[in-house]
Amino acid sequence: MASTRDWFETVAEAQRRARRRLPRSVYYALVAGAEQGITLADNVAAFDELGFRPHIADLPRHREQKTTVLGQEIDFPVVISPTGVQAVDPEGEVAVARAAASSNIQNPLDPEQTVSTAMGLSSFASRSVEDVCAVNDKVLFQVYWAGSRDEILARAMRAKEAGAKALIVTLDWTFATRRDWGSPPIPEKMDLRAMLQFAPEVLTRPRYLAGWLRSGTLPDLTTPNMAPPGGGEAPTFFGAYGQWWVSQLPTWDDIAWLREQWGGPFMVKGIMHPDDARRAVDAGATAVSVSNHGGNNLDGTPASIRALPAVVDAVGEQIEVLQDGGIRRGADVAKALALGARACLIGRAYLWGMAAQGERGVTNVLSILYQGIDEALLGLGRSSVHELSRDDLIIPEGFTRTATAGR
Repeated sequence: MASTRDWFETVAEAQRRARRRLPRSVYYALVAGAEQGITLADNVAAFDELGFRPHIADLPRHREQKTTVLGQEIDFPVVISPTGVQAVDPEGEVAVARAAASSNIQNPLDPEQTVSTAMGLSSFASRSVEDVCAVNDKVLFQVYWAGSRDEILARAMRAKEAGAKALIVTLDWTFATRRDWGSPPIPEKMDLRAMLQFAPEVLTRPRYLAGWLRSGTLPDLTTPNMAPPGGGEAPTFFGAYGQWWVSQLPTWDDIAWLREQWGGPFMVKGIMHPDDARRAVDAGATAVSVSNHGGNNLDGTPASIRALPAVVDAVGEQIEVLQDGGIRRGADVAKALALGARACLIGRAYLWGMAAQGERGVTNVLSILYQGIDEALLGLGRSSVHELSRDDLIIPEGFTRTATAGR
C-alpha cells in the first residue's frame, strides 16, 4: 500500500510530513536530544546492528500480540510514552489517548477486530489527567520528583481519583539543553509578544496555523497536572521545569515511600544500569523502563536497546521490563521483545504522526507498528510475541555496551 495524502507507510514518512507542517521551532523541540546527540543517534542506529534468523515453512497462520503491562491488558506490545506539552495539535494528549484506546487498527487476519493500548500521560502534559482518563481507561500517569513529598503524592492521588491505573516515576533527567545543532526558542506563554516573535515561522506553515485557527485556541504551554493541591494556577512548562530543578534529588527510600503510598502498579523509568534495576525491585516497583529519556539525558549513554539485555538478566524474573527509545518500526519492537522486554514505549513516533495528521496520524503510526510486529512474527515462525527469544536474533559481539558489575 503506497503512501497517499491521508496515509503514510512508515514512521520516517511521518517525520518528513511533520517537518513540512510544523514551524521550525516546534519541529526541533520534538527532535530534541542533548549536546552532541550521540545517545539520540545511537537509540535508532543500534537496532540496525541486530539481525533476524527467519524461517520459511511451517509458519503460523495465526499470530498473537496481546500482553499485559502494569496490570493492563493491551492488544499489542506498544505503549504510548509520556511526553511533555504537545503543541503539535490543538487536541494534544486527548487525541493521542483516543487513538490509543480505539485506534481502528485492523488485524489482517481478523478484519472485524480493532486493537488498543495504554496511554502514558506526563505530569507536564498540556491536557489534564481528568480529560485524558475520560477517553482512555488505561492511563499510566507519570510524575517527576518535583516539589515536596506531599505535593508529589497529591499529584499522584489526583491521577488515581481520575482513573489512572498505574504510576510512572521518571528519574532519567539530567536534561542538558545544549545542542550542537542549536536549541529552538520556546516561549514561556503564548502572549502577544510570543505571537509576534513566532509569526514568521507560523505563517510559512499554513496548515499548522489553520488547525489552530479552526480550534479557536492557541498552543497551551501550561501544565494543568502540576496545579497546586486544593486549586491555584497551573504553572507553565518552564515553571514546572523550574520546580523540578530546585527540588531535592530523590533517594531510593523516597521511591519506596511513593510506591507504598500509591499502592498499585508502579514503574521506575530511566533505568540503564542493572544495579539501579535491582534497587527498583528492592523499592517495590512492579516494572522498570530501560530508557535514556530519548537521548535527552547524559549524552554518551548507550542506546537503551544495548542496556536492555543486562537489565533483563538482572531482574527479568522479578519484575516487568519495558524498553523505551529509538522505536521506528514493528521490527524494532520484535527485537526488543526478543531481548526480553515485555513491551516498548514510543514517543517521537506518535508525535510525528500527530503532527502529520492529527489523531488519525497517531492511529497510522500505531498501525504501522502493529503490522510490522505481525510481519516479524510470521517471518520468524512465532505464533506469539511471548515466544520471541534471543535465538531469533543475530547479535554482534560487543552490542551490549553496558555495566555488569553489582550484586
